Amino acid sequence: MHAKDVLVDAYGRIQEEVHAVVDGLSPDDLNARPDGRANSITWLVWHLTRVQDDHVADAFGLKQVWLSQDWAVRFALTLPSGDTGYGHTPQQVAEVRVDSGDLLVGHYDAVHRQTLAALRDLRAGDLDRVVDENWSPPVTLGARLVSVLSDDLQHVGQAAFVRGLLTGR
Repeated sequence: MHAKDVLVDAYGRIQEEVHAVVDGLSPDDLNARPDGRANSITWLVWHLTRVQDDHVADAFGLKQVWLSQDWAVRFALTLPSGDTGYGHTPQQVAEVRVDSGDLLVGHYDAVHRQTLAALRDLRAGDLDRVVDENWSPPVTLGARLVSVLSDDLQHVGQAAFVRGLLTGR
């Protein structure tokens, strides 16, 4: 199995989990914050999608789906257009709300398609290309793609936990 095949499979698993965690939930459940301050499923899925979009687009020299496909307009958030949710306060988390799970999975699926297209032509040697020199050591494409996978899997797992809290009542 080639490295790109492993990455395609791993990103596909994120997509499966995003669909599973959102499927069948009402807007009230999606936007619920279990203790009034915790992250909602909406925020977690929006955030993991924004991080994937931002980081993959930057690493491959692409436009972010969030802006190029008008997802920022569809979500109509009061946050800055480049916001990914990193470092959000509880008040900012509360601002990220949806009226339908379709918006969340539609946005994720659009980002997923761009990610797969970027990975399609990936060669093993490309993984060593430096994509961010703001760190020591500089971040390679391989490290960035694995970092996004790790972050996304953690957040979709958190969303699944929140779903369990909400649906287990």
